Amino acid sequence: MSADGQGSSHWFDDEAGPVVRPYAMTRGRTTSAAQHRLDVIAVVVTEPGAGDGEDDPTLSPEHVDIIGMCRETPQSVVELAADLNLPIGVVRVLVGDLVAAELVHVNRPVPPAELPDESILRDVINGLRAL
Repeated sequence: MSADGQGSSHWFDDEAGPVVRPYAMTRGRTTSAAQHRLDVIAVVVTEPGAGDGEDDPTLSPEHVDIIGMCRETPQSVVELAADLNLPIGVVRVLVGDLVAAELVHVNRPVPPAELPDESILRDVINGLRAL
């Protein structure tokens, strides 16, 4: 309990949000060294040999939360942001840190197949009509 008798609730105000600003969680960074631009639907998976992260003093509580959440079920970047109630940019930096530390890996989405050229479709239709 703190001196005000309210435990740690003085660090969070339901109406104002967290006292710690998002840029403080990333130490002012908007990208991480190992981070490529992560798609919001990229899936984050905890590496099999990764510990829980709680013993690592270089990891923030948010890093540890991401490791734990992705260990149980792989999560997309946008799901992590929603569950942690953090901006997507902050989560991208945190995930990039974890990728650099080899605690998680990211499965990037497969780009959608490009549609064939309209002239090819016309040739197929004309070929089918000729049958």
